[in-house]
Amino acid sequence: QVQLVESGGGLVQAGGSLRLSCAASGNIFNINIMGWYRQAPGKQRELLAGISSSGTTNYADSVKGRFTISRDDAKSAVWLQMNSLQPEDTAVYYCYSRSRSGIDYWGKGTLVTVSP
Repeated sequence: QVQLVESGGGLVQAGGSLRLSCAASGNIFNINIMGWYRQAPGKQRELLAGISSSGTTNYADSVKGRFTISRDDAKSAVWLQMNSLQPEDTAVYYCYSRSRSGIDYWGKGTLVTVSP
């Protein structure tokens, strides 16, 4: 089992920045991929960014160039730096991890609200 706890959400004005953090605990040695999803009201959950244990990253087109994912396995943490936030970025942001055996774990989410 892996436990994931997000932090760093909040209210920010359009054009501003936030940095989300996710701390992992439990069976962290089997984690391969870590990343972030978000879910806006009335919309499906959207994959934003992922980072593998080797450091390979990928991003959704909607956040490419604005969001940056990073990871520190020594700290069992992953971060999402979000710049140039817009009201359409308002959502609950979830951290996830995928083990080498393909098992996914999720955090409970942190709310990001971007005001016009």
